[in-house]
Amino acid sequence: MDKKVAILLGSKSDLKYLEASKEYFDYFDINYEINILSAHRTPSKVAEFAKNARENGYGILIGAAGMAAHLAGALKAHSTLPVIGVPLPGGILDGLDSLLATLQMPKGVPVATMTVGKAGFINSAILSAEIFSINDPSLKEKLDTFKENGAKI
Repeated sequence: MDKKVAILLGSKSDLKYLEASKEYFDYFDINYEINILSAHRTPSKVAEFAKNARENGYGILIGAAGMAAHLAGALKAHSTLPVIGVPLPGGILDGLDSLLATLQMPKGVPVATMTVGKAGFINSAILSAEIFSINDPSLKEKLDTFKENGAKI
């Protein structure tokens, strides 16, 4: 499995939540690409992206959005790749609304939901490393070191 992750954000304004996770993706040698696509504003582009993600070399999809937060679910609706959802702050409940929207997926459509915001993005990088480590012994060793260091890089 190629260690390549697609990170999809619902809006450019969400980039600020992603910044802290970049050093984690880099530490675990995970290639990532950032795309701005909205489940509501560009639904056909999201569907097309998800349908072709495996063929385009991605191993994991991360969907991050606030408010109604349907991006991770929209990705999962069109892909059999692992999808990680990162709910973002904003909206009427400042993140709780997006957490519930990302978390409440119907049976048969699993999304691994992280916590809200910056910590959620960091955890998405670590979970990506754990998924990829199943077939990568060197990545497992790096994760072991990471744990021994108190989950710090």
